[in-house]
Amino acid sequence: MKKELLVYDGLQRCPYLPGKVARMPLYRQLRRLTPTETDARLANAERRVGHALYRTACPTCSACKGIRIPVNDFRPSKSQRRVARRLADLRVEIGPPTYTDEKLALFNRHKRERGLHDTDEPEMTPVGYVGWLVHSCMSTMEMSYYRGDQLVGVGILDVGRHSASSVYFYFDPDPDFARLSPGVFSVLQEIAFCQETGRDYLYLGLWVRDCPQLAYKADYAPHERLEDGDWRRYER
Repeated sequence: MKKELLVYDGLQRCPYLPGKVARMPLYRQLRRLTPTETDARLANAERRVGHALYRTACPTCSACKGIRIPVNDFRPSKSQRRVARRLADLRVEIGPPTYTDEKLALFNRHKRERGLHDTDEPEMTPVGYVGWLVHSCMSTMEMSYYRGDQLVGVGILDVGRHSASSVYFYFDPDPDFARLSPGVFSVLQEIAFCQETGRDYLYLGLWVRDCPQLAYKADYAPHERLEDGDWRRYER
């Protein structure tokens, strides 16, 4: 019985580096992955979109590197510790991913006001949100961040037996809140979750040296990058 189906394997404009061509074969999973299978796919630097997985296979570029944090070795920097103190008042609720109109509105505000929308890109719809972030071929959880009763952030995390993968995080783009670095805080919370549940690695997706939106991931140290088929460790 087939376990997956290739649904897309075309060339496209690289979303990370201008002037580059990307290839990201997309495989729809025909059944739910076990925790052990999830660990193996994450260790291969595969990423999830709904029920599908993809991995970069670009024809002329190898700038994208999988990146992960060995959580038991992680030591926060001074600036990361400051972020943890600044946002210590946030309440974090953990559960299965769900859709609400409030989450969709916050998602679209984050994309729009943080300048993450392409000019011709429509806003996310309820169907698109559920299809990407709620439906999953893996065990997936949601970390919701509240200040008082106000929802100020949502993080989606795929979970294997020995690892977890940060899928997406969006937050209230109000400048007074955004300047507190909630994105950093969410990574610290995900690392803490992995430590508390006995997991070894937190995967942060892809790292690209010359892409500011991805290069920041090297600030978490020590970390490992997937290079030529091997995970290589980098200190701070």
